[in-house]
Amino acid sequence: MQNFRFKNTAEIIFGKDTQKQVGAEVLKYGTKILLHYGSGHIKKSGLYDEVIDSLNAANVDFVELGGVQPNPRLTLVRQGIELIRKEGVDFILSVGGGSVIDSAKAIAVGAVYDGDVWDFYDGSADIEKAIPNGVLLTIPAAGSETSTGSVITDEATKQKRDADSALMIPKFAIMNPELTFSLPSYQTACGAADIMAHVMERYFTNAKNVDFTDRLCEATLKTIIHNAPIALAAPDDYASRAEIMWAGTIAHNNLLDTGREGDWSSHMIEHELSAMNDVAHGAGLAIIFPAYLKYVYKHDLNRLVQFAVRVWNVDQSFGNPEQTALEGIARMETFFKSIGLPTNLKEINITEEAFDYMVKNCKRTNGDALGYFVKLYAQDIKNILKLAL
Repeated sequence: MQNFRFKNTAEIIFGKDTQKQVGAEVLKYGTKILLHYGSGHIKKSGLYDEVIDSLNAANVDFVELGGVQPNPRLTLVRQGIELIRKEGVDFILSVGGGSVIDSAKAIAVGAVYDGDVWDFYDGSADIEKAIPNGVLLTIPAAGSETSTGSVITDEATKQKRDADSALMIPKFAIMNPELTFSLPSYQTACGAADIMAHVMERYFTNAKNVDFTDRLCEATLKTIIHNAPIALAAPDDYASRAEIMWAGTIAHNNLLDTGREGDWSSHMIEHELSAMNDVAHGAGLAIIFPAYLKYVYKHDLNRLVQFAVRVWNVDQSFGNPEQTALEGIARMETFFKSIGLPTNLKEINITEEAFDYMVKNCKRTNGDALGYFVKLYAQDIKNILKLAL
């Protein structure tokens, strides 16, 4: 186990009707806020009216910025920064899923920075301060409600990049599983894949003697594998929705990082899919992760066997270790298909002609290489994309 420091300052407010507390929670941190949300679903569902009533009851003044899209756009972030500076906003409340939260985080750091907010995402500047933010979560998937990260897309250059700082961790996350009942099935499935990918990025590590966090990772994965089909079959099943929502937070609040080093190459490769054709992040990960594991499984065959046996219930006597590992990957791919997700690039209309551009554009995380479990160079990334066809 590696040395580590762990701290997460987000307060979780979880359960039925908790959205009614949003005004009182916001008032602890600000008196004039930016209310940030997506394309209008919260208005159709009635949640918007509940939020406004709660803010008014707490005498919280607010300005609004809606219109966040999946794979949140840099253009809207810049609009939010201008609005905050003009209106003297001292807190940001995001109501939605990971895209809204990531956009709010970008606005929070950009509004108190003299340069362009994209500097934080292209790595040319470090985050030193931020306006505080809070979350009313409606989509369990990205885990951004308690994470240190934010991912933004520059639509002009088709670059999707991440920034990371503890200063972006929300002060609170209000989480009512009932608010996820109305999610479309595809969005629920994409969220499940996103959560699983966050866990697997941490699970595939070169750190030794990390059985405790291995078991936490495996439990989180098995929770999603068990509950996602239930939620898809019965969208208003509170128990399964609650399990998924809490698992999504634990998957990305850095607890599962402790004592180990994650990989994140599958995420970086998937960002190129999202930047290129706007595919939902979870759907892209359902394509890339099986291809990635098929490419690297021999690097640590014992870990892949453990993954197959503990997570996917492959019998230890299934075959030789290589067959067992490959069966685990196959069962993961079958699971993604069973919940309605794509598992190859053809399904999202990406062809081999785009590979060179994607490989060139892919953000490197380890010097001139990608990833930590296995260092991936340009040809490796291209080979993984070929496996994903």
